[in-house]
Amino acid sequence: MHFAALPDHRADLDPHGPAISDGRNSLTNAELLTRVRAASRHLHDLGIGAGDVVAIKLTNRLEFVLLLFASWRIGATVTPVNPSMTAIEVERQLNDSGARLLIIEDDSTTQGTPTLAADALYTDPEAFDPVPISDSDALSLLVYTSGTTGTPKGVMLDHSNISAMAEMMGVALALTPNDRSLLILPLFHVNGIIVSILSPLLAGGSAVIVGRFDPKTFFDLVEHERPTYFSAVPTIYNMLAALPPEVVPDTSSLRFGACGAAPASDVLLTRFEQRYGFPIVEGYGLSEGTCVSTCNPVDGPRRAGSIGLPLVGQEIRIVDESGAELPNGEDGEVIVRGPNIMRGYLGRPEETARTVVDGWLHTGDVGHFDQDGYVVLVGRSKDMIIRGGENIYPKEIEDVLTTDPSVLEAAVIGVPDEKWGEIVVAYVQPRPGAVIDTEALTVLCEQHLAGFKRPTTFVVEAIPKNAVGKIDKPTLRKAHAAVSADA
Repeated sequence: MHFAALPDHRADLDPHGPAISDGRNSLTNAELLTRVRAASRHLHDLGIGAGDVVAIKLTNRLEFVLLLFASWRIGATVTPVNPSMTAIEVERQLNDSGARLLIIEDDSTTQGTPTLAADALYTDPEAFDPVPISDSDALSLLVYTSGTTGTPKGVMLDHSNISAMAEMMGVALALTPNDRSLLILPLFHVNGIIVSILSPLLAGGSAVIVGRFDPKTFFDLVEHERPTYFSAVPTIYNMLAALPPEVVPDTSSLRFGACGAAPASDVLLTRFEQRYGFPIVEGYGLSEGTCVSTCNPVDGPRRAGSIGLPLVGQEIRIVDESGAELPNGEDGEVIVRGPNIMRGYLGRPEETARTVVDGWLHTGDVGHFDQDGYVVLVGRSKDMIIRGGENIYPKEIEDVLTTDPSVLEAAVIGVPDEKWGEIVVAYVQPRPGAVIDTEALTVLCEQHLAGFKRPTTFVVEAIPKNAVGKIDKPTLRKAHAAVSADA
């Protein structure tokens, strides 16, 4: 089903059934349709129409979902904006996407892009009720992800991509109208949109939106809202596993918890499941693949250390450098094909051609199939850092650091951290005769980088090079690990 028409379909089937809530408001299916129609009228009155891009810079709240459906109803594309980004980062995304409107919830302003406060959205559609546009080839989402060059790229997902992905998730997670998701991941991520909103709504279920995850109140929400599942990253599961032993919640409503974005340890999975009594289902995917490509079975055998089986409707191969398929047990690059693969990177045909070859998405991640067809990752794109589920590419940070006149070179690496999985450490080498002020670098990063991208530590020293003169990050990681171990 085309998502532009989903609110109408749900209202026809079960007008008084629950749809979405966020702690401030709760909407039935009929109320959801009314609010979506009203929001689409508001966008239309502001001159937004088919082919236009609407940027949504909101924290987790019900209006985000209303604006998704409202934009799609009139043929517009949505680009989610991380609210924690700096003004420079926001402007870059707005300019690259060509956004004609920015939805905000604060007093931020932009140069050249009109804004609309989420709290000012129309609630009455009056007589405006356009037939939902149902062009499957039209762009639905422009999701920005940092590239290895450090320049964020707009991943173009069309309506056929998100429809196929939501249907696949419904099958993989065995979703039914009885399911109720608890959204705790940010809605500016494709995981939050697909796994916790679109998939349960397509299956006839409902969704509860949590503003900000808090381990101290999470299980209170579970007991009150009675969700059947939620999706999270290993950092969140670590926080919940570390709660005091006297915390003994009622988790009987939960069928499972989904886990992705970064590898979870066998120890964490076992300890969590034994303590709380429901399984964690690990999966894997990229924004370029609309969200998920593999998943451990909810009801079948789950394999710790594995990212599971390919989703029905997708193909996965493990290939060598020449593109030849490798046998089970041999490591190679993970490539993916299916109706969920992106249209490409906005305005970057050369990068698209390198990433999607003959319909196959080249992930840059390394893994193998085990003897039973489960996929096991052994590495990932060599430089990417994953902090609490957020993907961070060092080049973007390095480019900021080297704008300081005292910095000759910068090398950013991820180092293990118990809470976040990895944290950012920056090695900076001074120019001859110069002295680096690390406090000034901290201020520089605060001006140009979102909080999760900022280095927690600066190390001032010469940066090692390999035989061809390139920065030798493997050696740097080993040296940092050795120093940390000695400390």
